[in-house]
Order: sequence, then C-alpha cells, then structure tokens
Amino acid sequence: MELKLNKPICFFDLETTGTDVARDRIVEISILKVFPNGNKESKTWLVNPERPIPAQVTAIHGISDEKVANEPTFKALSKQIYNMIKDSDLAGFNSDRFDIPLLAEEMLRADIDFDMKNMVSVDVQTIFHKMEKRTLGAAYKFYCDKDLENAHSAEADTTATYEILKAQIDRYDELENDVKSLSEFTTRRQSADFAGFIIYNKDKEEVFSFGKHKGKKVEEVMEEEPGYFGWLLNADFPLYTKKVLTAIKLRKLNNKLM
Repeated sequence: MELKLNKPICFFDLETTGTDVARDRIVEISILKVFPNGNKESKTWLVNPERPIPAQVTAIHGISDEKVANEPTFKALSKQIYNMIKDSDLAGFNSDRFDIPLLAEEMLRADIDFDMKNMVSVDVQTIFHKMEKRTLGAAYKFYCDKDLENAHSAEADTTATYEILKAQIDRYDELENDVKSLSEFTTRRQSADFAGFIIYNKDKEEVFSFGKHKGKKVEEVMEEEPGYFGWLLNADFPLYTKKVLTAIKLRKLNNKLM
C-alpha cells in the first residue's frame, strides 16, 4: 500500500559521532523524499563533523575520520538539506527522540532557524514497539520478509524504514493511511522542545520535565527565580531547548506590555 500524502514526506536517518543530542555531530545523512504523486527523490551525504569519530562508533557504522576528512561540513550542506525537507513532513526510526532533535541542533548551529511548526513527524519505531516491540533489523524481517543488509548505513536504514511503514499500514487496520494520524499515533508525549525538557501539562501550558522545578510552569519559574533562566541558557542544554525558553520569556514580556 502506498502512503496517502497531502504533502511530501521525508524519511531520513543519521549516522553520528555518538548519542548525545547536544554535543555529537552528524557524519552521514540520507533522505528519501516521497511525493504525493508517488515520485521519490533520494540523497545521501557524508559529513565532516569537525571532530574525531570515536573508534567504538566507527566500529558500528563504518565511517572513519579518514572517510570524511575531505567531505563538506554540515554548515556547508545545511541549506541544501533544509531546502529538501522544508516543505515536507518527517519520518524515521527513533526519529522523534534522536534524529530530529540532533538535526535541529545542527541546523541551529548552521544559523538556520529550524522548527516543526508546519511539519508533523512519524516515528516508525514507535509503531513497531507499540505493535511488536523489536529492532529495525527484526522489523524489516517481520514486516517485509527481507534481511537488512548494510545495517547502520544511513541509506539502507532509511529505505528500510520507508518500506516498513508501508507494510505496517497494510498490516494494522487501526492505522490510518494519513501522515497526521500516524504522527499522533507515534507521539509519546507532547513537548515544546525536541529533547523533552519542556513539556505541556493538561492545560497546554509549558512545564519543566526535569530538575528541581519538575512539573512547574516555565513562566512561573521565570517570574519567581529569574536567575534560573540565565543558568539554563549558559548550561549544556540543546540549542533548540534554549530557543524555546527564550520564546516563552519574550512572550511573557510582550504580554506584560500589552
């Protein structure tokens, strides 16, 4: 079954220097763009992360310092990548918790004001875990009856993820062939930032999900403890989280002036 699309959707996968969203960098990105008419466009880039790739990470995805030494940096590729995805929804395997947050960090470091205001995301891993609870290789075998060759190659993982989602829609009657519905199904919890440090309460107000102010409304904490905002901006939090905090502070100031 083909996906019912009202706009393009970009399946993507990252290979990186590690798993820390705030600190690690992309070394390979592959994007498979699927259009409503069924046409597809695929691009893969190797990326110089401008830092050493740990040996234990190279052992997983096979990308070494030497392999990317002469490749462009993410900043050099950022406009090309952004132009490919900006009119699309996004999909991936564990993308909501890792790939999208890390991509957002790289975009912001490259001075591209990336956000998801006009996009939704579908995390194929969440569908799989809710329905079967396995890994990507097992998912590919289970849904598509294929062995995942070249696992941890961004291009192979991206193509497998696209094929798995189509097979999931065929298999499960309760899944609607609609990207917005799939996005809602794969959303674990509503958060204001990609990393989940700021979430929404039942009244759709931003609250902290961590630390001494866990569960407290962000606006109230800023009012009662102004220094906490400064500490957050100077601490080692993702850039997108800091962007959201700044927007909340500016909104509060504007409301006071009205």
